Amino acid sequence: MERDTNGKQHKLLDSPFKAFSIYSLAILVLSIPSYFLVVDWIWVTEIDDNHEIIMERIENRFDQIHVSEKDLETILNTWNILQPSSSITSLSHLDAKPDSIYEITKYNEYEDEWDRFRGLQSVIEINKKPYLLNVETNVEESYETIFAIGIITLLMYGLLVFGFIRLNKSISKKVWKPFYLTLSKLRSFDINEGKEVVFEESDIEEINELNQTIGSLINQSINAYNQQKSFVANASHELQTPIALLKSKLDILLQQENLSQKHADLIQGIQLPLSRLTRVNKNLLLLAKIENSQFADLEKVDFLVLIDKSVDLLHDYIEERNIKFEKEIEDFETAFCSKFLAETLINNLLSNAIRHTPIGEFIQVKLSIRELTISNSGQNKLEEKALFERFSISTTATTNSGLGLAIVKEICKQNGWTVSYKFKNSMHIFSVQF
Repeated sequence: MERDTNGKQHKLLDSPFKAFSIYSLAILVLSIPSYFLVVDWIWVTEIDDNHEIIMERIENRFDQIHVSEKDLETILNTWNILQPSSSITSLSHLDAKPDSIYEITKYNEYEDEWDRFRGLQSVIEINKKPYLLNVETNVEESYETIFAIGIITLLMYGLLVFGFIRLNKSISKKVWKPFYLTLSKLRSFDINEGKEVVFEESDIEEINELNQTIGSLINQSINAYNQQKSFVANASHELQTPIALLKSKLDILLQQENLSQKHADLIQGIQLPLSRLTRVNKNLLLLAKIENSQFADLEKVDFLVLIDKSVDLLHDYIEERNIKFEKEIEDFETAFCSKFLAETLINNLLSNAIRHTPIGEFIQVKLSIRELTISNSGQNKLEEKALFERFSISTTATTNSGLGLAIVKEICKQNGWTVSYKFKNSMHIFSVQF
């Protein structure tokens, strides 16, 4: 697709097709006067040649028959009456003049219109006396010629455009088929699966070069992604022990009897970022396990039970912020998934809702056969583009890891569900479609 100056998209093949059509139209329009001039020249030349033949034939015939003066006068009078488009008149030697070819527009009484005539004036000799021969022939009307040529040109242009359209479609299907196959494979590519993309061989050199380049880039991306996942998983795993040791040492320090208030405050200040580090590390490990499909313990899960369990778990947090909790349950069948991941999904969505709900407002949970919706009061819309990305933090809470919604998205992806967000009527609405 290309984008024109108005921002509209159109197919790549339409660009040369449009250019060819405009170019063909311009050439055909310019050809109309050219055709007319050529046809008119041929027509006039043929008329002049025919006049020459008539002149020679008349002169030769009179030389052959040797008529008397009296008979000649009768013949010429009859000729001039019967042939209004030509005349033969007597000349004196003093009136002799050279041959001339002329054009004239005059009234044609037979067709009741003004017509263009091509004429020849020539002096011929009959019985050794000069006579003026005048021959005129009606030339084809110019506007009729232009009209006929214009109609034929338009018909030819219509055939050209029709042919261009048919050829364009035929060429598009054949030539661009390998391109669309490549595009289809790219659309279905998922880097999380870690599978290489195998492109079909094409007899078009440029398509093969494109496939090779794309294949090389995909392989590099897969390797980099796998290395990144491996690094995150290994780093998070290795961090578990030193983080646990740090927390243990800080707890021991806090239990010292001779600890001053200044030192106690300092240790408390260390514990806050350490708690967040612990949470981040835990969530990174969880993400790595989800991406590696390590939760194969699939079973029938009742989301209603999990919602009640999560609400009980977060009850103190809800009470602390004086949040009203509403629950609306429709018929719901059990889902077949990992119970741990389902619990994590609900806990993360509810925790996120509580963090973004102003004190004294409310949270609403709706559960139906096809959808789980968790809504909460709010004032400003969240940034949708980065909402489900890793380390995208939309709250000032220091314990927030920025991975909760990223985990929700990955859980939905693993189970073939979809998660979405919208802000409507001062409500943040997160929906999971099963």
